[in-house]
Amino acid sequence: MSTTPRRALLVIDVQEAYVTGSLRIEHPPIEQSLHNIGLAMDAARAHGIPVVVVQHTGFGVDSPNWPLHAVVASRPKDHHIDKTLPSVFAQTDLADWMAQQGINTLTVVGYMTQNCNASTVYEAHHRGVNVEYLSDATGAVPYANRAGRASAEEIHRVLSVIFESNFGAVLSTQEWMAALESGQVPQRDNVMASNQRALSHNTPT
Repeated sequence: MSTTPRRALLVIDVQEAYVTGSLRIEHPPIEQSLHNIGLAMDAARAHGIPVVVVQHTGFGVDSPNWPLHAVVASRPKDHHIDKTLPSVFAQTDLADWMAQQGINTLTVVGYMTQNCNASTVYEAHHRGVNVEYLSDATGAVPYANRAGRASAEEIHRVLSVIFESNFGAVLSTQEWMAALESGQVPQRDNVMASNQRALSHNTPT
């Protein structure tokens, strides 16, 4: 984790389905996450970090749910990926593009925490790629099925805790931007420390 980061900002599925469509993000509030996605894209551009914009074709190309939201569509990108599966690595050129660019760290923003983001974060970890997850530039929707019910806040909070425990450094957008300015490399926690801290009811400072 101390490796000098060669980052790419991965902007996952910031499409109308999650803003004006039937899968509207609930937590964090969509206006907040969209604002922070814009900030992250601008900061990446200012620091020479390539921006990869991802678009899920599962909504149906040219359907009202498919277009990128203006926050993303109005900003420059360095690479565009259309995907059909949750993980951005699955059946796309992401891994090859990263190798060509010398990318070893993905900063993840976009939607949804529990689906495409989680799949991508886990696969990145398995591939030896460092992950930075911007918790206020991502978001979730609530679920209810035969396994139970979970609010968007619960889903987003719990998965963020899980990501931080093993899979990537979970940061706010402002914390990430400060790290870019300072050159500090964000560090993730680990499974054992996260568990022991919970048992002792202590939280990290």
